[in-house]
Amino acid sequence: MSAVMMDEGLDAGLVWHYGNPVAEGRAMADGRGVVDLHNRDVVEIEGPDRLTWLHALTSQHLESLTPGTATTALVLAPTGHIEHVLHGVDDGERFLAWTEPGRGAALVDWLKRMRFMSRVEVRLRPDLRMTWFGHRVEIPAGLTVRDSELGGSDVFKPRDEDVPTDATAAVAVGMWAYEAARVAAGVPRIFVDTDHRTIPNEIGLMGTHLEKGCYRGQETVARVHTLGRPPRRLVQLHLDGSLSSLPEVGAPLMLDGRAVGFVGSSARHHELGPIALGLVKRNVAVDAQLLASDIPAAQEALVDPDVGLHVRPVLR
Repeated sequence: MSAVMMDEGLDAGLVWHYGNPVAEGRAMADGRGVVDLHNRDVVEIEGPDRLTWLHALTSQHLESLTPGTATTALVLAPTGHIEHVLHGVDDGERFLAWTEPGRGAALVDWLKRMRFMSRVEVRLRPDLRMTWFGHRVEIPAGLTVRDSELGGSDVFKPRDEDVPTDATAAVAVGMWAYEAARVAAGVPRIFVDTDHRTIPNEIGLMGTHLEKGCYRGQETVARVHTLGRPPRRLVQLHLDGSLSSLPEVGAPLMLDGRAVGFVGSSARHHELGPIALGLVKRNVAVDAQLLASDIPAAQEALVDPDVGLHVRPVLR
């Protein structure tokens, strides 16, 4: 069967599935999947000061980052709210990162305004595309690679090169199975599973280092971590599988007739069935059953409501 494309939403233009989402989900889990993520914006930062400069600006410890080490860093508002995200890797000469679709230009503009006297150059790289490779798929030589949160690799490829589907063990996988694997692994997608009020503590301190010098928004992160009481917490939702629909992004999570949070990503997993990620108020009981677009939803805690530690399932 030919590829079924996504015609709306943030990932419009990517492949939804290639005809068998269940088989593609198994390929993801087995490390045999290859996923085209060409809509991700790619940012390149060069110059001898790039790591110390990024260290001072972002929530991550980067000044001693070794070549080839994957990292995620956030740019926070002075109030601690998440404004930008970089999923990157340094190759010894440049820092290459991807961010969410349509977010690259604003990120580059902000970084350029923060250069001052630092010896750095920042640019978008529209000639590069993101591709996810499972751990059993051979990656062509000469490409920049970062370890993915999903157990495989994020690979920066020239945009005009086709996604390999004839490599050893490779199976073309669409966004249905890829997003299902991400939700099952409890990995939040910034700007989908978060909103304009989200602070790192609410999503398990993703991309945030607690033992580094000051950076914009650091005071909020440190204060909430010390008190151990994030105002909201990330949860995985197990949805009623007897219903055919999934909740929309941003749909309210209801408890006893009142909104206590919102739904982010949702997906149908090949083993777990319908699942989603959500942000709920800290004081919502972990065992409380919620309603997501009138769909009953049981919670699985990803961020502890008391201490704010991230407990993330491991995708195998």
